[in-house]
Amino acid sequence: MTQRILLAEDEEHLLEAIKLNLELEGYHVTSVTDGKKALKVFHEERFNLVILDVMLPEMDGFRVCEAIRLENSTVPVLFLTAKNTSEDRITGLKKGADDYLTKPFNLEELILRVGILVRRGLQPEGGRSSETYRIGEKEINFSSYEIRDGQGNKTALTRKEAMLLKLLTERRGQVVSRAEILETVWSYDVYPTTRTIDNFILSFRKYFEKDPKNPEHFHSIRGVGYKYTD
Repeated sequence: MTQRILLAEDEEHLLEAIKLNLELEGYHVTSVTDGKKALKVFHEERFNLVILDVMLPEMDGFRVCEAIRLENSTVPVLFLTAKNTSEDRITGLKKGADDYLTKPFNLEELILRVGILVRRGLQPEGGRSSETYRIGEKEINFSSYEIRDGQGNKTALTRKEAMLLKLLTERRGQVVSRAEILETVWSYDVYPTTRTIDNFILSFRKYFEKDPKNPEHFHSIRGVGYKYTD
């Protein structure tokens, strides 16, 4: 079976060189030149590997990777960057990247790393541990879109609810702005109103708070965004 790769790179000559060399290795490559297109294509097709330039227009590679990880924790992600700094590498790994390659790079090295990541992605899942999260006596399963309480009762979540929950819990203790929520969770779809996000937060309080009117976990920060705390 041909392995499929999503390549997002805004330098046209580099994109064409990478695409050609990967295709010569037998991969099927879908290429895009900005972050929003990358996320749109990712939603529409299945891939064995995603290669992201960090400095993409419209939506940078870090944000694209974070959005991908909200709904897929297993597809390997390789970052390409012109910056050789430990801060960027750490940021990329925190966002869920599997590997990091600094420009300029040897195409042979890229092909070797791609082969390793594709093989890793074909192995049975078991490496990542972010598919569940516990709040009090309730556990969120981000794969099955449901909440299970201590008695085994289940509450179904919508896909957007699960993605927003994952974003907030992964950023626990940090304020996440409305703009970032819209870009990361809703991506290329029609943006909802602020009231829609508020309604999601109200639902989360009903699911998890002992007293929804005096929340301990899900906070609205007026004029800024939202924050989850343990």
